[in-house]
Amino acid sequence: MPQELPGFYFDAEKNRYFPIKGPIPGSKSKPSSSGASPISSSTPTQCRPVLSRTSILLETRELNGNPLWLKHAKCKFQDEFLKIHASRPQVWAFHKTDKMADGALEQMRLRITTPEGQTATVGLLAGGRNGSLSFCEVGKVGQHFDYGVKCMPEHVWPLKREHEECKVPVHLWRSPTVQFSSDVSCIKMPGKRSITVDGDPIQHALITTLGSEGSGGSVHTLNLAEPFDFPLRTSIIRQRLHDVASLHCTIWTADCSFNGSQAIIGTNLGAALVNLENGVVSWVCRGKSDVLALQFDQSGNLALCGFRNGAIVTVDVRENQGVSSSKLISHQIPSSPSERLRGHSQKQWFKLSGKIYPTDTTYMPKSICSLVSLRLYDQYFLASSMDGSINLYDHRQIKKGPVQSYEGHVNSHTRTQLGTDPSEKFLLSGGEDCYMRLWKIKSGKLLFEDKFSTSVPLVTCCQSTERYPIEVDGRQNYMGYSHGQHESWGSWLGSRDGLYYAQWY
Repeated sequence: MPQELPGFYFDAEKNRYFPIKGPIPGSKSKPSSSGASPISSSTPTQCRPVLSRTSILLETRELNGNPLWLKHAKCKFQDEFLKIHASRPQVWAFHKTDKMADGALEQMRLRITTPEGQTATVGLLAGGRNGSLSFCEVGKVGQHFDYGVKCMPEHVWPLKREHEECKVPVHLWRSPTVQFSSDVSCIKMPGKRSITVDGDPIQHALITTLGSEGSGGSVHTLNLAEPFDFPLRTSIIRQRLHDVASLHCTIWTADCSFNGSQAIIGTNLGAALVNLENGVVSWVCRGKSDVLALQFDQSGNLALCGFRNGAIVTVDVRENQGVSSSKLISHQIPSSPSERLRGHSQKQWFKLSGKIYPTDTTYMPKSICSLVSLRLYDQYFLASSMDGSINLYDHRQIKKGPVQSYEGHVNSHTRTQLGTDPSEKFLLSGGEDCYMRLWKIKSGKLLFEDKFSTSVPLVTCCQSTERYPIEVDGRQNYMGYSHGQHESWGSWLGSRDGLYYAQWY
């Protein structure tokens, strides 16, 4: 008589053991309802506690191995594990951060000098629609100084902690702000989407302002090459700011090349390259529709431009240094299907000048508010529109339309940003209904939606692969990594209410 093994049965005919749960090897049928326990199919915010669902997943893997069969579908354990945690994030609100980060937000790595010596830390650069530029230190270095503001965290979601530990993931210290003459419209760091990991410190950050009735938008850089002296004062930040260029137009958005030598800006007149070393401005695309979103591709040779009329156009930005707008090639681009359906002859086409590829143009129903190129899949990009649509496109087959769509987003007129985690498994955005939503990029499944803010989460800054330094038992350690290899999945969100941090692993 064969020995009994827990979780297995012995087949005398085949003279071997088989697992009791899960699909029988060689069978084409999928597991029945009495097989491996599926993950709950309830709505994203009405899920089982994370620990309970994780236990079910671990049990299933132990019995069936990897890959798993869950809900009649084949999947990997790691993907399911992350998806469970993403569907139940922990969210903290930081006090005394209102109106600080509703314009732009970016995370960076910093070197700072304290009385104890030089150390590395992580910082947040936040821009407000009131023209403020705020520098925040993420960690405990700033907590030792009386100068500045300590932003205390408050756990805001889930309201019932379900007996789970909710340790504060980060501490935030805010220095005095620097004031610009108009809204901060964009903050970008060079090389954040590159696959190559380089230990060299980033030299500068790109900052743009929107412009006002009296003056146009402006382009600035913030010097990050030298260590900052702490406590950080307004005068120190002003000394590090460099005025690159001023334009007689509105600057809606911008992106920075990988090496940080040039930027591309989206304006109400089109798109232009800006040499960040000498301030030379070269127009690469001119038109009558505002460029509200744009993004360099991985090579830095092309840029995606999202227009107010719903068009997404590919622009070649090579060999354009010093080229005047009058020498750009003129194109007649078909208007979006929604415009053509209105029957107005003057809207059948719109004019664009530049080195563009008309055949690589696609459309969304309304104004484009965000574009995100995927670094791990360099031909793919995400786009969102002001009708609530969010789509994933393959640039090689852009005329065929989106390859994936993401349902549930609410937007009609607001320029909300999309964010992705470093692994590019999850997509994050805030909606006009003040909800934060999180989707699985590959499947398009909505994993989480809930409201913890009374204003729209406008900007997102997903945690990059840099580690958060923290002090444990008097020794320097790094938050954000498990066993020194795996990132901590989380994102900063900026709204008029203030800063929020959502962590799901």
